[in-house]
Amino acid sequence: MKGILSTAISLTWLFALSSAGQADTAAGQAAFEANDCVSCHYTEGPAREKTIEDQLAKTGPELWYAGDKFNQGWLVAWLADPQPIRPMKFNSLTEENSGDHPALGADDATSVANYLMTLTSSAVESGTVKVKKNAKGRQIFTKKMPCSGCHQYRGRKGETLGGRSGPSLTDAGLRLNPDWILAYLKQPETFKPVKMMPVFVGLLSDKDMANVASYVGNFKPKK
Repeated sequence: MKGILSTAISLTWLFALSSAGQADTAAGQAAFEANDCVSCHYTEGPAREKTIEDQLAKTGPELWYAGDKFNQGWLVAWLADPQPIRPMKFNSLTEENSGDHPALGADDATSVANYLMTLTSSAVESGTVKVKKNAKGRQIFTKKMPCSGCHQYRGRKGETLGGRSGPSLTDAGLRLNPDWILAYLKQPETFKPVKMMPVFVGLLSDKDMANVASYVGNFKPKK
């Protein structure tokens, strides 16, 4: 009898947690829509882009895999106080990013982030990348491949180096999930079928891609 009662209590508790989670997700999605985030970002996968015209028609990055891409703490803080990630305007190589992304109130920032973190892709395998100061990854990023030609990053003395045509990676360790970085390098067509970024499949081994993801995942402000 005690076992049956204990099971019933456990099931009731799990149901309550599930219902609360669904309510949080629904509230976050409602806030996402109420703040008109849907005018620039789509949240349903798979990727929609089939041509360069499709890509150029977008006004903001897709978010259907946001839960795998971003670290939640960073996402909450950024939504409340958005700072430019791209030096250049989205889909532009000539126009500076004006940094005019709308800010959300604290409650909406938390709610929207909670919702976005539920958007995931089966292409991302959790726990595959160990973040560390990766000498091999650094050599590939800065010398072997043109990563640093398009992405800003921090040098050994904390200075900002690299190009400006892609998203800045100076604080990527705070922003990005390294497991997603690896998945993106290995399966770029899953996340962005149409892109300006080079495809490294066939040029880098899976191990070297993991080294790059490990290296980039270590990009954080110096204390």
